[in-house]
Amino acid sequence: MPSSSIQWPGMRSEHHALPPSDRTTTTKADQVGVSFSQHTAAVRTVGGRSTKGDVAAGAVFVTGAHAIAWSEIGERTEAVEIYLDPALLPARPVGTALDVRDGVVLGAAHVLRRAHVTGGGLTDVAASTLAHRLARHLDEVYAPGGRRPRAPSGALDRRLVDRVAQFVDAHLQETLSLDRLAGVAALSPFHFARAFRAATGATPHQFVTARRIEAARARLLATQASVVDIAHGVGFSNLSHFRRVFRRELGMLPGDLRGQQDRTLS
Repeated sequence: MPSSSIQWPGMRSEHHALPPSDRTTTTKADQVGVSFSQHTAAVRTVGGRSTKGDVAAGAVFVTGAHAIAWSEIGERTEAVEIYLDPALLPARPVGTALDVRDGVVLGAAHVLRRAHVTGGGLTDVAASTLAHRLARHLDEVYAPGGRRPRAPSGALDRRLVDRVAQFVDAHLQETLSLDRLAGVAALSPFHFARAFRAATGATPHQFVTARRIEAARARLLATQASVVDIAHGVGFSNLSHFRRVFRRELGMLPGDLRGQQDRTLS
């Protein structure tokens, strides 16, 4: 799956799918994005200072004015990088944030990732809305001295989005109804569904599906467990349904993903 770039109204998104490499790669400045891959002892250099550490799958990176140089990457890399148009960037400088949990950015990255890997698009209004939502989020959360985070009218507060995202990841194998997710945020199901989408760009159903498929993808690559066991382990009781959803979300079947990995390693 090659890297790709899409210019949307208000932003540009880049999707990168790279094999393990000892070459240095760079995440450019003024970017917010998500690593969908887990890495062990990766070296990252920011502003001339290098550190080595693990990267969790689903981790968010905000570069601000400083690019990130990556080296000693021993695993496959999949990431989505989002570059807002300069006119949307916060007036205050955005600080660098490495390997943080942020459900708002994660939800937006899932929406854009699916557009890249399946060829599906966003409408111009939807993409522009997502860009403005991310710009406001950067200003409130990552710009030093920013105003106290406050959800846009009708949107779920960032802390509640994070709480729901953590709950989803911890309970993927279980039944995750709208009522159950709304209960985590202490809202009515109707209000929760609208507010969650307003905050992340994804419906609760789309977010849960994306996290289940992402967990399945990671297990397919990291273990020899059967497709049936992996499907059941992330909440799919029907194998045919799992295969259909997997292909819809990632553009390939589970077996194709493992075959792709085998060809890369051979």
